[in-house]
Amino acid sequence: MSGSWKVSLSCTRFEAEAIDGFDEPVPGAVLMTSEEVEDDVERWRLDAYLEHEPDGATLAAICALAPSAAAEPQVERLGDEDWVSMSQAGLEPLHVGRFFVHADDTRAPPGARAFHIKAGRAFGTGHHETTSGCLRMLDDLADRAFGNIIDIGTGTGLLAFAARHLWPDARIMATDIDPVAIEVTAENAAVNHVPNIDLVVADGTLDPAVTQAAPYDLIIANILAGPLVSMAPEIASIAAPRATIVLAGLLETQRESVVAAYRACGCALEAVDRRGDWSVLRLTAAAARFVPSGPFDPKGRDGWALDI
Repeated sequence: MSGSWKVSLSCTRFEAEAIDGFDEPVPGAVLMTSEEVEDDVERWRLDAYLEHEPDGATLAAICALAPSAAAEPQVERLGDEDWVSMSQAGLEPLHVGRFFVHADDTRAPPGARAFHIKAGRAFGTGHHETTSGCLRMLDDLADRAFGNIIDIGTGTGLLAFAARHLWPDARIMATDIDPVAIEVTAENAAVNHVPNIDLVVADGTLDPAVTQAAPYDLIIANILAGPLVSMAPEIASIAAPRATIVLAGLLETQRESVVAAYRACGCALEAVDRRGDWSVLRLTAAAARFVPSGPFDPKGRDGWALDI
């Protein structure tokens, strides 16, 4: 791959953990965070790998992820190095419940459903607590029956693939606001022999393809706390009565605000899976279909990707 680039800047541990929970905050970039300890002082760094030289808007988006950085970002041309392989270095196979996620040709444990997911143009390799927590939550739901499932903000498609394995007869839709993520999901579905996933480029749940296929009895949304709160009426409106809703991408400190937003839409908290600073929530929708009191305002959701 010719002419790839790397942008580096310092960040705090909190910023690094938040960055690792994003699906794709900077379109077209692979983000990696790393910790360095020197003289007992902990330092963190953000590296963004891109196929093309970053323009001003891209640099601004990267810098916005680490507002604590005092110095200007370092921009480096990598030449012909394979930045995707570089970004995958150190990604160990992940075994969660009946799922095994790997980025190479590692043999899966007996009885596990293996998914080959490479880091690259979209996020969701399963290694962050948000994605692995969702896998664990879905695994815990295996004994329940679901017929119409949607994965909002699918990234690499991993959670939709896990749902297809658990509920082979269900209708499953995977959406993402980024067309690249949908392309990557289609590629990963082919590699992993995952059939019959409806792929839609959509801004949240506002796309007609999403609303026309509603209501859903299982809704998965692994995004960020800000959009989860803003989208609460939208998500509740496409949920079937007593549907199961799995929400992730939020820090434990953000849990109450997310739960409160969904409680206002008639949803009840059923379970919490906390891993480190991150939480995955499982809620039950209201017994009757939720009807918003007014029309949705998509302009009110600007800036989601940077809302941590």
